[in-house]
Amino acid sequence: MSYYPKLILEALRHVVHPEKGKDIVSLEMVEDDIRIEGTRISFSLLFDRANDPMIKPIKRACVQAIKTHVGEEAQIEGNIYVKVKQRKVKAQDELLSGVSNIIAVASGKGGVGKSTVTTNLAVALANMGYKVGLLDADIYGPSVPKMFATEDARPMLEKVDGRDKIIPIEKYGVKLLSIGYFVNPDDALVWRGAMATNALKQLITDGQWNDLDFLLLDLPPGTSDIHLTLVQTLSITGAVVVSTPQDVALADARKGISMFQGEKINVPVLGLVENMAWFTPAELPDNKYYIFGKDGCKKLAESMNVPLLGQIPIVQSIREGGDEGKPSALNTETVTGIAFNNLGKAVVEAVNKRNQEMPATKVVEVTRK
Repeated sequence: MSYYPKLILEALRHVVHPEKGKDIVSLEMVEDDIRIEGTRISFSLLFDRANDPMIKPIKRACVQAIKTHVGEEAQIEGNIYVKVKQRKVKAQDELLSGVSNIIAVASGKGGVGKSTVTTNLAVALANMGYKVGLLDADIYGPSVPKMFATEDARPMLEKVDGRDKIIPIEKYGVKLLSIGYFVNPDDALVWRGAMATNALKQLITDGQWNDLDFLLLDLPPGTSDIHLTLVQTLSITGAVVVSTPQDVALADARKGISMFQGEKINVPVLGLVENMAWFTPAELPDNKYYIFGKDGCKKLAESMNVPLLGQIPIVQSIREGGDEGKPSALNTETVTGIAFNNLGKAVVEAVNKRNQEMPATKVVEVTRK
């Protein structure tokens, strides 16, 4: 028997939401991503929140409906995915109005693995079925081309409404733009601040991002003109701050959190990510060695009243994946892949909580006396 999407949708019309009294197709809970490969069927269900108590019973009902109305031989178990509906809180006439959530990933200092976390977070969100973009805002030290093995890529230009738009590079389901695609990787960028910020603005305003659930901004370390340019240009949904557990990194992470929470910036901090949380050697998988100290970010998160979104261990494969352009999050069965994909889920939950409880972030206005 041959399967086709309409047959699957007709079967799913027999699944009625226990609380709402309507079938899940009429409720628009079935995402437009039905895939059929032989007898294997997969699709996504849309829920308002990640911890919705109806997820498991509705998934079970979907399996039964497919088996009953499509065929017992249909391979559906384990192939039903869950997405959380993305609530857009920004004004429609705003820059990048097609992007539901703009997430700034920052660090107080360099060397804590911020770009590695950003790269893997982007891939993790794409794994979950979201439309994801990644803008490399680290103008002086762009690393996204290397981490996605796209150093030789050169974005194309396309005329849209009479204006040249930059078409992002796409890999692993993530749209990418970086200044690294436009300069020789062996040349050092010697730009004054205004040149760097203008280049960044061009990537933002001229990028053909289209509709995205998440646009991640990989910020340069510390606080700089780049950070100010972004908050003066974009309505940022929230910030994720990356740090390692040792005191010197935590002190800078505290400054980074304070910068976003400051009265003039006022960007919600979604949470803190502890990178290099511990080391586990391959030959001793049950051992944890806290090289940089234990739970430093957890304690900082508690003291500053922000969530701890995840703890990422030191594993050689993370470094190798970054160097080879194969992010660890691609393999969802490894320890690191699981850690990054759990981080993705935590970020989605934090974003939805923020959007339900808070108004849109306002672009910082430039005032001159």
